Amino acid sequence: MSTEITVVKATEKKTKPDENTLGFGKFFTDHMFVMDYEKGKGWHSPRVIPYEPISLDPATMVFHYGQTVFEGLKAYSTTDGKTLLFRPEKNFERLNRSCDRLSIPNIDQEVVLGGLKELVRVDREWIPKAEGTSLYIRPFILPTETNLRVAPASSYKFVIILSPVGSYYPEGIHPVSISVEKEYTRAVLGGTGTAKTAGNYCAGYIAQEKASQQGAAQVLWLDGVEKKYIEEVGSMNVFFKINGEVVTPILNGSILEGITRMSIIELLKEWNIPVVERKLSLDEFIEAYENGQVEEVFGTGTAAVISPVGEFRFKDNQMMINNRETGELSRKLYETITGIQTGRIADPFQWTEEV
Repeated sequence: MSTEITVVKATEKKTKPDENTLGFGKFFTDHMFVMDYEKGKGWHSPRVIPYEPISLDPATMVFHYGQTVFEGLKAYSTTDGKTLLFRPEKNFERLNRSCDRLSIPNIDQEVVLGGLKELVRVDREWIPKAEGTSLYIRPFILPTETNLRVAPASSYKFVIILSPVGSYYPEGIHPVSISVEKEYTRAVLGGTGTAKTAGNYCAGYIAQEKASQQGAAQVLWLDGVEKKYIEEVGSMNVFFKINGEVVTPILNGSILEGITRMSIIELLKEWNIPVVERKLSLDEFIEAYENGQVEEVFGTGTAAVISPVGEFRFKDNQMMINNRETGELSRKLYETITGIQTGRIADPFQWTEEV
């Protein structure tokens, strides 16, 4: 495919929102990156164009069979005027793994990263500068073939859109309540749990609604077969500090391989804090809690970076974690990763990439 990226700039610019009322995913920039795939031709025509609707026939396969994948990452503005991306190559590596699982042709990671950088450069003025804000980046792929056959499509569209987003914690990080989910299943071994695909998320809505009705902010998902082993919390990976050791569920074929998760593990090893990836059953966690060994629990993901857990709700039990306060390790991890992302502290791991 041609790697030359054409740029067509918008003739009219949108009014930018107030940085103090951004929320998440409500506003979108002036441009988008697009390229197309046709069987026999491959990916082609990478371009930055004005943000616009995507026109699709009602019989387009994406509407019927859910063969779509996406990613999520951010661009950050530093105090000295630089624009940084955080480990973007890992997101595109994961996108290709999702493509493999959903039978979508792989993208050329270098071409796509180049397209992302060009898009961010064109819309650089949209990157918010208020404390805790960032430019959220959403790459996604959808089939564009018009056909109702149940099979992989022969044509696709790859798109990147940008959205200025507010601080996930406008008043500082606060622990949330978690409801253990025993009825519904998030994913199973051999399914699509390791892929970042649309159906994984809407399938969890009903459990999230139930948790919200019970006064909890997130769902703790258990494995889909035995309903015994802890897997994820909400749409995040989860970590437990138990008796001085940090434990996170091992990647077992149904858990998404988080970029923040990976970074947390690397940081803990650098700090010589014991960290292990293994199976962790709900019963083991409850026993450790009853023995006073559970010190901290936190979720990890792109949006929040670190989401401390202050309470677990299971049946009629309410288990309070660290007096519902943000733990020392959770706070240190949050401040370190956000500091690296925004250039406030040194990046000894070369995780950031300047645009």
